[in-house]
Amino acid sequence: MSISRRQFIHSATALTAAVTLLPYAARAAGHSSDVFQTDAGDIKVHPVAHASFVMETPVGTIYVDTVGEAEDYADFPAPDLMLITHEHGDHYNAETLAALIGENTQIITNPAVKDMLSEELKSKASALANGEETDFNGLKISAIPAYNTTEERLQFHPKGRDNGYVLGFEGFTVYISGDTEDIPEMRALEGIDLAFVCMNLPFTMDVEAAASAVSEFKPTYVYPYHYRGRDNGTQDPAEFAKLLEGEIEAKMGEWYS
Repeated sequence: MSISRRQFIHSATALTAAVTLLPYAARAAGHSSDVFQTDAGDIKVHPVAHASFVMETPVGTIYVDTVGEAEDYADFPAPDLMLITHEHGDHYNAETLAALIGENTQIITNPAVKDMLSEELKSKASALANGEETDFNGLKISAIPAYNTTEERLQFHPKGRDNGYVLGFEGFTVYISGDTEDIPEMRALEGIDLAFVCMNLPFTMDVEAAASAVSEFKPTYVYPYHYRGRDNGTQDPAEFAKLLEGEIEAKMGEWYS
């Protein structure tokens, strides 16, 4: 790209065609969002809640870890693709999927969740194990490991079961962490433009570990997400942003309204 990915503005009125990639604040039907201009077209990110979000992209509308009530998604286009990282109830809900899935919607998930799907949903689903890749409308999708490494947390997300995802749009690459700790596979990522990185205890990692990992793989932008939970599992996104200040821009989605 001829212009640095780190150029950005926060007002849609200041957007110019000369900039290859820049986010700006937007609001669609009551939902906050950021818009990232890419070589292929705009990518609009709509946080829904906790680990759930919607991306309107040049290849279709993508729902990620879709849980909650169906009406929470009423303002968005119907999903062309649903991505599921793993089986926990804050990432996977069969009733929500069934209520929102369209005739032509495809599901990509880890093998464990595919085995749990109804026959109707399973007919629309493909399973990706860690390290596998697939294609959706020209979008390369890679399944990245997501797991715990701390001894007392290993039962939450055992190695080899759950997925993160890397989505390779034209000139723009997105990483979705799912539930994971600070793992070598995340630190080894390269060329990430936008990352969604979890942080809450005891299930994933704390703010320092999350910021340290992000500082190593250096995405252009990062959303801290999945940072509230039970058992005192709240991490401070403002502290996360401060740890990355001057290095990586943290985007603050309205995950918990």
